[in-house]
Amino acid sequence: MSTRPTSDRLRETLFNVLGPRVAGARFVDLYAGSGAVAIEALSRGAAHVVLVEHARGAVTAIRGNLAALGLATRATVEAREVERALPALLKTPQPAGIVFLDPPYDADEAYASTLQFLAQHHAALLDEDALVVAEHSSKKELPARVGALERTRVLRQGDAALSFYRVAEA
Repeated sequence: MSTRPTSDRLRETLFNVLGPRVAGARFVDLYAGSGAVAIEALSRGAAHVVLVEHARGAVTAIRGNLAALGLATRATVEAREVERALPALLKTPQPAGIVFLDPPYDADEAYASTLQFLAQHHAALLDEDALVVAEHSSKKELPARVGALERTRVLRQGDAALSFYRVAEA
C-alpha cells in the first residue's frame, strides 16, 4: 500500500476519458508506484510505456509484473527519481502522446516542478496532440495554466481528482 495505487474506479474513469487515444501511443507514467496505470495503458494498446519510479520495492514489483504479463519488451522502467529521469526523456526520439503523473498528494513542489518541466520542454517531450494528466487530491486545485500547458478538464472522484492539460494554442 505504500505505492498508493490509483483506485480501480479512478483508473477506469481515466481510461474511459482517454479512450482510443491510448492505442498506439507512447505513454509515460511518472511516479509510477505499482505500475498499474502503465500496465493498463499497455492492455489498452499503448505502443510503449515508460515508468519512472525510485522506490526499490516498487521497481522490483513493476518489473516482475511486466515480465509475468509478457509486457517487458513494450516497457522501459526508469529506476530513479522523476526530476533526474525527465532530462533523460528529452533524449528519446519519440514524443509522448500521454503523460500521467501521480506524486504524493502532499508533494506540492513535485507537481509544480514536473508540470513546469513538461511545459518548458513540451516541443521535445510531447507530440502535438498530447495530454498530460495529473492525479491529485480533490481538495487541492492545480493551476489552470503552467507555462504552455493549459488545464482543459478536472474530474473529481471521492478524495482524488484528475486534471487534464494540453499544450495551449499559440
